[in-house]
Amino acid sequence: MVTTTSVVLGSASPARLRVLRDAGLDPRVIVSAVDEDALLSSLATAAPHEIVVRLAAAKADAVVATVVAETRADDAEVVILTCDSMLLFDGALTGKPHTADVAREQWRRMRGRTAELLTGHQVTRLRGDAVVGSAHSAVATLIRFADIDDATIDAYVATGEPLSVAGAFTLDGLGGWFIDGIDGDPSSVIGIGLPTVRRLLGEVDVDITTLWTRT
Repeated sequence: MVTTTSVVLGSASPARLRVLRDAGLDPRVIVSAVDEDALLSSLATAAPHEIVVRLAAAKADAVVATVVAETRADDAEVVILTCDSMLLFDGALTGKPHTADVAREQWRRMRGRTAELLTGHQVTRLRGDAVVGSAHSAVATLIRFADIDDATIDAYVATGEPLSVAGAFTLDGLGGWFIDGIDGDPSSVIGIGLPTVRRLLGEVDVDITTLWTRT
């Protein structure tokens, strides 16, 4: 009997979902209800790489609880993918700016400079109601921001795009016009690193090719 493994993406990010779909997966989306602000407060003294991994792991725990509550077949196989991204700039981590004023000020500080986008990844493998494997990793990608003027920053912020994304920029949207280059994995900057997920799946004995819904 061949067991089919389903994939769950524990994220509301349309960019992450698009990356996975373009790469042959068709995950179900379950958004966790993790209080990120409270968790960040408790991790104030942790290293930046540890923080993004711990956030991804917390989301995984919440999604696991949801999936287990719904599981009926004892042999059901589920792989849960969760991530969290933050920008490390001038020694401090920043997430989503949420307001235009914060996004505008952040861009005025970032323009013409570099920063690291850190993305924590967690892969959790479930069989029935039991976790049979988990693996995590953080990936850092260097971002080189263009030296844009105030009018361009204002126009970008006015679109609303940078308000709801980590670091107040995108690589695959309007923000891509203002990124001079990156050193690292572009899919990780978009939100979920395909090479990293492939490696983590290998650590929990899942072959990525068995998860493809199309080729």
